[in-house]
Amino acid sequence: MPPRISDPAVWQQAELLMQPAFIRIIDHIRKHLDQSTWKGTYQDVLIWPDETTDETKVIVSQLLQRMEAASLAEQAEIKQALTQMPIPHPGYHLCLQHQGLPQISIDLWELCYQVCFCNYSSSLTHSATGEVQIDTSLIDEDGDVDWQRLNTKAGDLVKQVFANLPVV
Repeated sequence: MPPRISDPAVWQQAELLMQPAFIRIIDHIRKHLDQSTWKGTYQDVLIWPDETTDETKVIVSQLLQRMEAASLAEQAEIKQALTQMPIPHPGYHLCLQHQGLPQISIDLWELCYQVCFCNYSSSLTHSATGEVQIDTSLIDEDGDVDWQRLNTKAGDLVKQVFANLPVV
């Protein structure tokens, strides 16, 4: 799930870092795939809250599909119904395949969070409030992205991902 950020200054720093981190991660993945026997594809996914049942997912998906062709009055009804339902957030996964092995799916936004936030782990609470801390070493003294540090951290993370793949 996306990290919780309530401080506007931290939110602004996250916005500064997320897109460059994503781009650097994708570039490092491309470089690793070029030298690897693994094949990679990218897939848009929906990420649901953990407690969401399959039945609820189907209902929400149907409501969202109905919304696209609904009249204004119907849209208002659907929006009201959706306020009582868990809503997924969009995700983007790298799907790695190698002949004879099961497909491995890697959440690219989780990798971005690991680059942009200090000691980020989706399974940990990041403070008493559950909020994360920006890795301020990725921001230079002028308040801009420190491209060298960002590139190094993204590269090291992607290198670690590929090092942890099953040996083929």
